[in-house]
Amino acid sequence: MASALSLCRIGHLQKVNLCPVLSTVQVRSNSDAAPTKTKYGPLNDSDRIFTNLYGRHDWRLKGALKRGDWYKTKEIVLKGADFIINEVKASGLRGRGGAGFPSGLKWSFMNKPSDGRPKYLCVNADEGEPGTCKDREIMRHDPHKLVEGCLIAGRAMGAQAAYIYIRGEFYNEASNMQVAISEAYQAGLIGKNACGTGFDFDVYMHRGAGAYICGEETALIESIEGKQGKPRLKPPFPADVGLFGCPTTVTNVETVAVAPTICRRGGAWFASFGRPRNTGTKLFNISGHVNRPCTVEEEMSVPLRELIERHAGGVRGGWDNLLAVIPGGSSTPLIPKRVCDDVLMDFDALIAAETSFGTAAVIVMDKSTDIIKAIARLIVFYKHESCGQCTPCREGIAWMHKMMQRFVKGDARPAEIDMLWEISKRLRDTLFARWVTGLRWPVQGLIRHFRPEIENRMKAVF
Repeated sequence: MASALSLCRIGHLQKVNLCPVLSTVQVRSNSDAAPTKTKYGPLNDSDRIFTNLYGRHDWRLKGALKRGDWYKTKEIVLKGADFIINEVKASGLRGRGGAGFPSGLKWSFMNKPSDGRPKYLCVNADEGEPGTCKDREIMRHDPHKLVEGCLIAGRAMGAQAAYIYIRGEFYNEASNMQVAISEAYQAGLIGKNACGTGFDFDVYMHRGAGAYICGEETALIESIEGKQGKPRLKPPFPADVGLFGCPTTVTNVETVAVAPTICRRGGAWFASFGRPRNTGTKLFNISGHVNRPCTVEEEMSVPLRELIERHAGGVRGGWDNLLAVIPGGSSTPLIPKRVCDDVLMDFDALIAAETSFGTAAVIVMDKSTDIIKAIARLIVFYKHESCGQCTPCREGIAWMHKMMQRFVKGDARPAEIDMLWEISKRLRDTLFARWVTGLRWPVQGLIRHFRPEIENRMKAVF
């Protein structure tokens, strides 16, 4: 097996066009006025990070080297934690798992004087959100991007190992990831003296049992430790007391996988895409009532309508047949067609539209959809997946489920709509899983935009 150095040389010889391609923003001197960017997308092929998203090429190490993975990785690692963190901060990268927290800042929390305890990186590959299937494409078709990302992110944090917590149902993805990890070990890219840098770093796979709650960072840590996947009370936060009682950062697959490219091409290159505070490229899932459901890498801040029509072949029956869209995975509030006409796909634009960017999993519903029944079905899922540790969630989700089942039949009174709204608000803050906030949003989106439909169904029954 070739040494790490020879492999890096192979990548150096085979990689072409690695210089930043600022196709949409011109670099100007300080005396020139900064250009104002008004159009976002489509993304040029030369700017795509995930070049094997559809599995058309070899996903193993040989194919990954041809696509530029592991290129100059040794140099990046040797530049040290400050260089990596500064590039990630300059890129404006925000967490791709849903929360959208600035990644460079989050990683820097680990970069403090050692107290003798080891540090760990946990990669959240659980991906239990209905409608979301971006991370599985990375692990299935571009696994070396994630392995290399673990090494670079781990170096930034001073971590000694990474644990990839993968959803148990992802059999093929887990198999490919394990092969990629083994190849990286055999080539000397990870493990002792990773890439010949003197930095020791291990990567482990941990298969979960398919619990949605394990997408919450402390529940994920508990599951890795062999306990029930239930969230911990915070503080202390994982950056202080995480996996095995040691400083830990939990972050998403996509967030880690883009780190090597950011370090190679520069944070400024990544920041040239999208609007300020919403920069970079992003994997979007488009499913539901579209002609071609797909996962696609596109520029942040791309208009929702353009995203659907360009990459998914448009709404079934035409754009005028659109009823509503859930823009960020099933736990984000839906938005009706009138909002979808102009909204941009980024964190700030969707917050302004009273919804959330989430994981950028776009679920499209046309006018054939029974919107009340669709949201009720999501509440069934969240009721089933509640870990039951917090009373507001355990009881509140059960009440919401019962009420939504009656709303589907119209067997309720209009006053109960406001009652359901108040119940959903009580889910805002729980002792352990603060992310339970997302469980109330589907119902709130329904009431906010489709209250007349709920009332009309009640009138038809009574």
